[in-house]
Amino acid sequence: MAANPGTNTSLITAEKISKSFGIRALLDDVSVGVHEGERIGVVGLNGGGKTTLLEILAGITEPDSGRVSRVGGAVVATVTQRGEMPEDHTVSDVVVGVGVAEHEWASDARIRGILTGIGIDGLLDRKVTELSGGQRRRTALAAALVTDADLLILDEPTNHLDIEGVYWLAEHLVNRRSALLVVTHDRWFLDTIATRTWEVHSGRVDEYEGGYNDWVFARAERNRQADAAEERRRNLARKELAWLRRGAPARTSKPKYRIEAAEKLISDVPPPRDSVALSAFAKRRLGRVAIELEDARLTTPSSDGEPGRVLLDDTTWRLAPGERIGLVGVNGSGKTTLLRALAGDVPVTPGRRIEGKTVSIGWLRQELDDLDESLRLIEVVEAVAGHIMLGDKEISASQLCERLGFSPARQRTPVGDLSGGERRRLQFTAVLMSEPNVLLLDEPTNDLDIDTLQQVEDLLDSWAGTLVVISHDRYLIERICDSTWALFGDGKLTNLPRGVDQYLERRAEDSRPSAPSKPAASAAAPATSAAEHQAARKEFNAVERKMEKLNTQIAKLHEKMAAHDQSDYTGLGDLTAKLHAAQAEVDELEERWLELSELVG
Repeated sequence: MAANPGTNTSLITAEKISKSFGIRALLDDVSVGVHEGERIGVVGLNGGGKTTLLEILAGITEPDSGRVSRVGGAVVATVTQRGEMPEDHTVSDVVVGVGVAEHEWASDARIRGILTGIGIDGLLDRKVTELSGGQRRRTALAAALVTDADLLILDEPTNHLDIEGVYWLAEHLVNRRSALLVVTHDRWFLDTIATRTWEVHSGRVDEYEGGYNDWVFARAERNRQADAAEERRRNLARKELAWLRRGAPARTSKPKYRIEAAEKLISDVPPPRDSVALSAFAKRRLGRVAIELEDARLTTPSSDGEPGRVLLDDTTWRLAPGERIGLVGVNGSGKTTLLRALAGDVPVTPGRRIEGKTVSIGWLRQELDDLDESLRLIEVVEAVAGHIMLGDKEISASQLCERLGFSPARQRTPVGDLSGGERRRLQFTAVLMSEPNVLLLDEPTNDLDIDTLQQVEDLLDSWAGTLVVISHDRYLIERICDSTWALFGDGKLTNLPRGVDQYLERRAEDSRPSAPSKPAASAAAPATSAAEHQAARKEFNAVERKMEKLNTQIAKLHEKMAAHDQSDYTGLGDLTAKLHAAQAEVDELEERWLELSELVG
């Protein structure tokens, strides 16, 4: 049955459903429905019931009470965070079907486009057992997208996608006829794809027309009419709305709310930050020099005797006090390595790194293995400092924890009992408590819900210093950064005056087939191509061998953890740290493996 946006047939209806875990009610007497042609974004705090609601509607989990009905004959494709796939199947088996030969689907431009857009076109012959977590998620997503489903139910589909992948997915979902129910924390993605938004909170589901832009306005208006008990949340919502309304027209799409009401609501809200004042204050803290790279060369580590790949060559980059920079780039282009070079963690040879005398670096890494699991949450933060100055206000470690979503009771929780999202927030809190004047943030939005993201952005609005952030979240980059720089894999660092839009345009141009070579140059082309192919094949084999070794190491670590005494938190923490480190290395290698697989064919 093909979905028809022109009708209003209900595909799934939930009536008075409830679901509890222990004494906590995640859903309490909730009634919702999904109709043909609707694209619904689901938002809310981590642990608030979003995934539970999706799994109940998909038929994966049963409610404690209430009823869920589905229209007969409707095809529903679901992608959850469970990532369950037959381990003995190849990626091709999972996506296009077991035993389906390539010639049977290769002529289908839609399937080829999905494989390329999701970034798994070079993985088709690999077994599921050989895939990393990110590759599994992308494979499951592609398998859902190739179906002619009436309804797609997706839980955090933008995880493990870069900026291009998120842009491609949004365009794909908007252009297909399927209805959509999606949990996402990516605000640009939500605003682009959603015709409705569900907010899951306190056991309820509140429904709004439109995407993120409209939801922010609706929450701000609701808070304006409420009692002053929600003063802090109301101010954040109004501040966010003010930024949205003052931004570029493309950012606000076509809002469904009344423009006059929005303007009245934000009439007395100042800009999110005073860039001039912050820059002046940053110069007083930092002097004239923050961090500079001169005539620098960056390479990947050598592997199996092979020299590393050149990421940047003869590059000079001077970070000024108070600069706020977003760093984007293709997978494997060296964004994290460049951040490590700025931190002084990897050498720039030839070339040199210059650091201002008063520089204090705060570095938020992607890995979660730098937390002492024997401590409680508040002890980790207070071990850095008891109080800090944020703007012109002094706040305590406990107050900063509260601003980032940790209640006083939760602050006493052992680090070992925290979720991935909570660990990420704790890392960020500890980094801020060190009062850095240079912040290096590597994918800071991983595992954070929208409310927490707004709190992070609010904190950074009053933070005076130099900021460099790597993120696939284009909303975050546009929100907290004043300029955008890109790595395109050509050995250069490129400034993008028009930001992410310019990056996507350049990437689209680079992906188009190049014009035929001029006759005069044709004789030299085959020799160059052959040399490049040989070098790529050599590196490809080396990367593949290293990935195999690491995957074997990861499998052994899993076995050790399963057999380990579960009450030995210290021992388990050590094994977990090793597992995270090995997995991070695999993820980095697989990005390069994908690039090389295209070159070697």
